[in-house]
Amino acid sequence: MIGRKELIKKYLDFFKSKGHKVIPNASLIPENDPTVLFTTAGMHPLVPFLLGQKHPLGKRLCNVQRCLRTQDIEEVGDSYHHTFFEMLGNWSLGDYWKKEAIEYSFEFLTKVLKIPIERLAVSVFGGDKELPQVPRDDESAEIWMSLGIPKERIAYLSKSENWWGPAGRTGPCGPDTEMFYWKPNDIPAPEKFDPNDKRWVEIWNDVLMQYNKDEKGNYNPAEQKNIDTGMGVERTVAVLNGLEDNYLSECFKPIIQKIEEISQLEYGKDKEKTRAMRIIADHLKAAVFVIADGIVPSNTEQGYVLRRLIRRAVRYGNFLGIKEFVTAVALPVFEIYEDYPELRKNKDRILTELEKEERKFNMTLEKGLKVFERLIQGKTTLTGKDSFLLYQSYGFPFEMTKELAEEKGIKVSREEFEKEFKKHQELSRTATIGKFKSGLADSSEKTTKLHTATHLLLAALRKVLNDDNIVQKGSNITPERLRLDFNFPRKLTPEELKKVEELVNEQIQKSLEVKREEMTVEEAKKQGALGVFDEKYGDVVSVYTIGDFSKEICAGPHVKNTSELGHFRIKKEESSSAGVRRIKAVLE
Repeated sequence: MIGRKELIKKYLDFFKSKGHKVIPNASLIPENDPTVLFTTAGMHPLVPFLLGQKHPLGKRLCNVQRCLRTQDIEEVGDSYHHTFFEMLGNWSLGDYWKKEAIEYSFEFLTKVLKIPIERLAVSVFGGDKELPQVPRDDESAEIWMSLGIPKERIAYLSKSENWWGPAGRTGPCGPDTEMFYWKPNDIPAPEKFDPNDKRWVEIWNDVLMQYNKDEKGNYNPAEQKNIDTGMGVERTVAVLNGLEDNYLSECFKPIIQKIEEISQLEYGKDKEKTRAMRIIADHLKAAVFVIADGIVPSNTEQGYVLRRLIRRAVRYGNFLGIKEFVTAVALPVFEIYEDYPELRKNKDRILTELEKEERKFNMTLEKGLKVFERLIQGKTTLTGKDSFLLYQSYGFPFEMTKELAEEKGIKVSREEFEKEFKKHQELSRTATIGKFKSGLADSSEKTTKLHTATHLLLAALRKVLNDDNIVQKGSNITPERLRLDFNFPRKLTPEELKKVEELVNEQIQKSLEVKREEMTVEEAKKQGALGVFDEKYGDVVSVYTIGDFSKEICAGPHVKNTSELGHFRIKKEESSSAGVRRIKAVLE
């Protein structure tokens, strides 16, 4: 038997022995990736370093990273899909390449985890008509064969299966090679690997970043070749312990047992009730971690996703006939993940937020379900007005209404719902459409410029409003515009906004150098660098200084001089949430 903590320790110790430095397990709320609301892969904190910036800890890195993905939320309920998970990863930033990466993977699986080679198979990139300039990856296949993987156990697959990225429109990308484990204990693995046979479970993925996609859609050889790997803790713990259901592993079993105890139902006995138990366990675990990282349920962005997770769990609890169960089911999460100080430190607040949201939703859930049944009588389509009524009056996230409707074979239009919604605060499309991609932020020149302008904007706000307590509460940057959330108790006057705008443009016109330095967190504090000083930083951090105007801990990307930015213009200032204001701005 191998447990979660033991697997993580073995992995990190192995890669430390290969010259890798362990980097911190960062927050679920990404600091420097505007394409996503949550950290969806271990490499998120490494975005600028994969793009070529020097990492303070060197070229070989590893860690375990908490991640959250919601693009598969409807799939949760089977034996292996999850919203929250931990990912083990190791990286080479322009250092070792395919041979060492594959050899390390093979050594860890067969020597450290002692997986028999007979239970392993791999896939490699087999070429694709969409990528005529990229050859099939015979090099990786040959390395695997030299290690003893038979030719019959190597599958050549297309871009849809064995290609990673770029996550945005441009940036690093490349083929990957994936490792599969034969799950059944009572049937020997077939000699030939069939990737469509679900009994082969993917447990590790080595991404070979050797190309860079440009704005014209060309795949050019990358200046810096990187290795980026990912191994899911939950899935690996399950397969190593001979389990075909992740929810029976120690990562989930205590939560499932608590649901069994409260509901007086047996897990695994009834298909639909087992699915409901898995959804509740998964969603509440995810909710605990999201709240621990500072998010509360709301109707926008991360808060909206959190609300959706909690309310979906409550709805499935309703299906099992249980009420007021959320905090009790959440308690085992703190025991399973006792190694996370964020959970211990915020336990009371996490349980309070969960209970508040459950109570709020329970007050309207039963009424809402009755109204829903009435609205669909004799219909094949639910109107936008009806779905918005359920949202506004009964707190049903749109996705819940859609799910309920689909269960009854009824269509519901998102477009109509959003037309109704436009009178209210804009709902983050990132959160609702599910644009959650693992990987790098858009690395375009425009995004880089806007990111730098955000530093100037924050510094200008602190100066114009004469308030050193103002800090960034969130940001989202696309190639078209920047958006900055900051703490401030009131609406800014037109005069204040004009002064902020003028001050930013003044710094741009001064042609200030944007200087990056590496220093300890303590040194950064002493120098007055802005940053959230908690466990998320490593021993050494990057500090960006813009003249004598702005100094922030940040991981990039930035321009080299403010003269590159053009003209800064504020388009809108509005409320984001209680005590938090939001500015949208552009560079022209």
